[in-house]
Amino acid sequence: MIRGLLLTLLCLSVCCTATWSQQANHVPLSKVKARTTGRMDSMQHVNEVVITSKLTFREVIPSQKLGGKDLQRLSSYSVADAMRYFSGIQLKDYGGIGGVKTVDVRSMGTNHLAVSYDGIVLGNAQNGQIDLAQFSLDNIEEVSLYNGQKSSIFQAASDFASASSVYMRTKMPRFEVGKNTNFKARVKYGASDMLRTSVLWEQRLSSDVSLSTNAEFLTASGKYKFRYRRKNLDGTVAWDTTATRQNGDIHAERVELNLHGVLNQGQWQMKGYVYNSSRGIPGAIVNNVWSRGERQQDLNTFFQASYSKSLGNWFSTRWLAKYAYYHTHYANRDTTVLPVDNTYRQQELYLSTANVIEMLPGWSASLSYDLRWNKLNADTYNFAYPTRWTHMLSLATAIDYRRLKVQASVVGSYVNDHTRQNTQRKTDSQLTPALFANIYPFNVKWLSLRAYVKQSYRMPTFNDLYYTDLGNAALKPEKATQFDAGLLISRHFQSSVFFTLQADAYYNKVKDKIIAYPKGQQFRWTMLNLGEVDIRGIDVVTSLYLPLEELFHLPSLGEGQGVGLTLRAQYTYQKSIDVTDSRKPFYRHQIPYIPEHSGSLIVGLDYKRWSLNYSFLYTGERWNAQVNNDYNYMQPWYTSDLTASYRFSLKKADMRLSLEANNLFDQQYDVIANYPMPGRNFTLGLEMMF
Repeated sequence: MIRGLLLTLLCLSVCCTATWSQQANHVPLSKVKARTTGRMDSMQHVNEVVITSKLTFREVIPSQKLGGKDLQRLSSYSVADAMRYFSGIQLKDYGGIGGVKTVDVRSMGTNHLAVSYDGIVLGNAQNGQIDLAQFSLDNIEEVSLYNGQKSSIFQAASDFASASSVYMRTKMPRFEVGKNTNFKARVKYGASDMLRTSVLWEQRLSSDVSLSTNAEFLTASGKYKFRYRRKNLDGTVAWDTTATRQNGDIHAERVELNLHGVLNQGQWQMKGYVYNSSRGIPGAIVNNVWSRGERQQDLNTFFQASYSKSLGNWFSTRWLAKYAYYHTHYANRDTTVLPVDNTYRQQELYLSTANVIEMLPGWSASLSYDLRWNKLNADTYNFAYPTRWTHMLSLATAIDYRRLKVQASVVGSYVNDHTRQNTQRKTDSQLTPALFANIYPFNVKWLSLRAYVKQSYRMPTFNDLYYTDLGNAALKPEKATQFDAGLLISRHFQSSVFFTLQADAYYNKVKDKIIAYPKGQQFRWTMLNLGEVDIRGIDVVTSLYLPLEELFHLPSLGEGQGVGLTLRAQYTYQKSIDVTDSRKPFYRHQIPYIPEHSGSLIVGLDYKRWSLNYSFLYTGERWNAQVNNDYNYMQPWYTSDLTASYRFSLKKADMRLSLEANNLFDQQYDVIANYPMPGRNFTLGLEMMF
């Protein structure tokens, strides 16, 4: 089946010349694009030139970004691993290479985060969560995080609706003069019997059309040693042993095909994506159970296309389309529980149009509309077979006047659910406004002040509403209000020294928070709107680049072989408390798994062909349940990772050899209670490009 899907996608990519799509969120639109990178002589290069419309992107709230060399430096396999270095992020990691990884931004909850892949939001109506571990960094050019929303009025209506957004952008093919093919291969081998191989092939089909194909294979036993140590409330040791993590194996294949095209004042893109995996679910270590019998198979496929076009400097339009099919097979054959063997089939159809017009110089407005259809089938007993239609309409405007930038938007959403039996119908409509402002005071360009206020909401998922013996069709949507104020300092000094500092203080309020609540009988739960969360926090991100060769007047080492030091640090303070009911024992307690203090540090050093990178992660004390007591207390943890790489040439190929030491000091810790993480481990990698 997989081979048939891949063959179909390949045929579509090579044969189709439809004028769909652009690499959304990258360059919309008015193109004049030089497609080549040419070598003029040994010292000069002409890089790709992109001229965009002034309608395209007026940034009001800057994002956090990792791309290019920054991504290459990290000891990270997936997008989720890289996002640990953003401020305000809490990563839920269940351990191991194949473990599920989801992201929570500013304690809003995973379901309030929109994940966009080349400009189109990834959907999961079943549980609302996107497993970012399924997306490899091998073909990712940049990962961006926006709090509130992306500060561009030229975007889809669903982009305006989310409380925060992650944008993943794949690499755009770039070719040197006279060269029509690029090829890159990577192989990594490391702990837990991990073997990861990937290839990237880029081909110029014509002066305006290029094709890229990326394929990856991953296999691992998932076994690693860990220390399991637990104390009683009186401080005595209850457990202290060393064991090996079991049932964490994974076998996964991913294939992605992209067609890129350039038009007169526009561009288009088509993408086909297939992810197939079979993995064990190691489960929590409780009641002296060290291994589980849970297995899961996933087949995720989608095809998407986008088309962008500008008419001069006064009007631009973008059209998006996507069809996705997700097949999940879950089985639990533990002898201590009733056997489970269920299959879930999820479909999604998405259509979107965004249009922006220049009303006056410095004043533009946009109108966007999204249509999304979701359907979920399963072979479980008494399943509801839900179908959801979602309509979103957004109206936005932007003013750019001297030192002031202002953006305002409002999104109208209408959702209609129905089930096969037509006994459970649910409709909901919401209007959510937002206002963003940025000012450059004191007539300087290196300092900007910004603020925003935004309302958003998220619909209950299919599992929340219709899961057998658990769902509650009367659930109301979660509603969130966000306030933010911050500053950005960005300075270029002499000798190419570059320094940036971002700092934000924020306040979020989440109402009608959806929680699972026991309804009397053992192992029987239901979903209720009981929660209200009050969130206050501070995010600080700073980066510094020091060209040591210039600062200390070292002898020139030649082009591309200088000495440079890169520093990046982030700190997050979050006070996220439950204010649902003053009669409850956990009233005004910190909500589960949210530390008050967390941070990270990245230090990179380049010398000739050598690169050395050190990364540090810290997560402060947390609690794994609503009541903040000694029994639910989780100690702070930190990890240190070290990566060394060396670049060299072998015949016509550029090679890169790397060695990674992860969790260098063998810290024993859990991100999620009773899910132990790997200790010290090593990975050896080789990359070849020609």
